[in-house]
Amino acid sequence: MPKRGYHHGNLRQALVEAALMLIEEKGPTGFTLSEAAKQAGVTPAAVYRHFAGREDLIAEAARQGYEIFADVMQYAYEQGQPSALASFEATGRAYLAFARKYPGHYIAMFESGISVNRNPDLAAVAMRARAVLERAAEDLSQHIPPEKRPPPAMFSAHVWALSHGVVELFARNSPGTQSPFSPEDLLESGIGVYLRGLGLVPPDR
Repeated sequence: MPKRGYHHGNLRQALVEAALMLIEEKGPTGFTLSEAAKQAGVTPAAVYRHFAGREDLIAEAARQGYEIFADVMQYAYEQGQPSALASFEATGRAYLAFARKYPGHYIAMFESGISVNRNPDLAAVAMRARAVLERAAEDLSQHIPPEKRPPPAMFSAHVWALSHGVVELFARNSPGTQSPFSPEDLLESGIGVYLRGLGLVPPDR
């Protein structure tokens, strides 16, 4: 850790990284700005030159998380092309992989109580991330008769909710929620059941 009072070339980013460590360790409401300042090796007064309060700091951590998340989802979508099914399934797996690799960002994004509409930059990048999953759902929806086709936003929301549930219950070491199956298997089989219900994959998959 830098010595207290050290003037960072990029203090703003040092504070975000300190917040991410504290979020992982203590949760989004379990630390103060003073603790983030101490973690970053600066005085508490220095924090206020960049962030109005803890929620602003967490919002910036969430924004950066959504930037990574959107890129990860886009990469997964492209890796599955030209198969709409492969792209859709890849985005589901990417969600779980992101939560495992970036837990501090994930918590800031989805568990901090910070609205994605807190500021325009956060709202824009969150929309970009959602749009990837919606596009994958829309591609796959073309194989469903129009009268049976759910709106892509609903389709993608169902899978987002399933992915989030698997992360929360089985991929974050929550007490009392152990499963004999891996989170990856749970998510893949859950998506498979959902897609079979829509007639998008054969019954034996």
